[in-house]
Amino acid sequence: MSDNEKNTVDVELKNVSKSYRIGSSEVEVLHGINHTIKGGEFVSIMGPSGSGKTTLMNLIGMLDHPSSGSILLDGVDITKKSQKELVNFRRRTAGFVFQQFHLIPSLTAYENVALPLVFAGDRGQDGVTEAMERVGLSHRIGHKPNELSGGEQQRVAVARALVMKPKILLADEPTGALDGKTGEMILSLLKSLAGEMTVVMVTHNSELGAQSDRIINLLDGKIIE
Repeated sequence: MSDNEKNTVDVELKNVSKSYRIGSSEVEVLHGINHTIKGGEFVSIMGPSGSGKTTLMNLIGMLDHPSSGSILLDGVDITKKSQKELVNFRRRTAGFVFQQFHLIPSLTAYENVALPLVFAGDRGQDGVTEAMERVGLSHRIGHKPNELSGGEQQRVAVARALVMKPKILLADEPTGALDGKTGEMILSLLKSLAGEMTVVMVTHNSELGAQSDRIINLLDGKIIE
């Protein structure tokens, strides 16, 4: 097995449900999800608004906790971890890219990418330049977000997600704030990362979703074939 293959992660969802309490009512967003994502796959989660796409991604990414069921990453049941354990595990395992870039305006591209290392207490920042090179922005490391195009800002966000060398990359509508051509560029970047890591993308764009290895279709909180 190569080093790249070792850096992926299998995701196993076992009877996962998620409910939220809104006022006096309880709304079930996901219902008994059973599914496996193989390490290194590039999978798209698709479905209409309110189908539970982002909720499912947040559960896989350990940003939220299921109401019932188990989520296993390489056989490790993350639902049994304490909050402190989960934070550390997530930091080592997952990288995130969102529709809005969430860059800090006062920091350069380099400094934005370095943030996860700073939060992890890692004083060595060798990986920042490598991540910037991977997204094709090594020539823009000293520029601030307002000096970058939307596509460049999203590539900085991808580099920030890569800097901790995650086993799984989770992208929530990563092309939603971009024009078609720029969105295709970001998709190509995500496709190039699959295999080295597991890539899970939430998208409403069927053309983009069709370019992933596989689509998970959600409807009313359930996976449909």
